[in-house]
Amino acid sequence: MEKNVIVSKVNEFLIDEFEIEEEDLLPEATWKEMGIDSLDFVDIVVVVETVFGLVIKGEDMVGVKTLDQFYDFIHLRLNS
Repeated sequence: MEKNVIVSKVNEFLIDEFEIEEEDLLPEATWKEMGIDSLDFVDIVVVVETVFGLVIKGEDMVGVKTLDQFYDFIHLRLNS
């Protein structure tokens, strides 16, 4: 799957389900800057698993601090 498709899908559910403003979805934005706490993040992982058919473990996400790193993580997992 191409990265631009991943970006579009992730942004869509962040806007729809987590009420994040589109202008706040910057690649360099951290979870904290977007108002995402640890419980929200767990919900995001569940949505990603459902939408993209992935299984994600907590330790897989340790280095993922920004939205762009999150897109890259999904892209890498889907294309490996």
